[in-house]
Amino acid sequence: MIDNNNILQKLDGLEARYEEVSTLITDPSVIADQSRYVKLTKEYKDLGDIMDARRRYINCLTTIKEAKDIIANESDAEMKEMAREELAENEELQPKLEEEIKILLVPKDPEDAKNVQMEIRGGAGGDEAALFAGDLFNMYKRYCDKKGWKLSITSVSEGAVGGFKEIDFAVEGENVYGTLKY
Repeated sequence: MIDNNNILQKLDGLEARYEEVSTLITDPSVIADQSRYVKLTKEYKDLGDIMDARRRYINCLTTIKEAKDIIANESDAEMKEMAREELAENEELQPKLEEEIKILLVPKDPEDAKNVQMEIRGGAGGDEAALFAGDLFNMYKRYCDKKGWKLSITSVSEGAVGGFKEIDFAVEGENVYGTLKY
């Protein structure tokens, strides 16, 4: 199963690049060239995420193989039952990990790392629209808090019965635009 896996073959080439970048970012001549160093550390972080997913994927495939071996060869019923549970859990996890890896392998848009300036307007609908704009802002605020992003209000015009006629805010953090653009 692990031997002829297309995903792992693709990741093996990236593992070599990860090791190369890992060595390069400790090289004093690279550290002296700040623009190159920043570029390489970003690449190292991105490759690190892929390598982490690769490690979890290999562990999943190994566990599936071992569980199948135990089910086929073990005589102890309790061990077989534990292996079946482990097999079911990891067979459910495998496609999720494959999807995560595929997403990580998609080339990143250079704009994705940028911050966002957002505007929400109540629009037509009067007080109800202002209330909806308030609810929408609160939803974004909670989402930003959950993601660990910094949200700062730049301008606000409150509605008569609550909410906002208009609110402008900035969101700063890691991969903000890439997450919010769709």
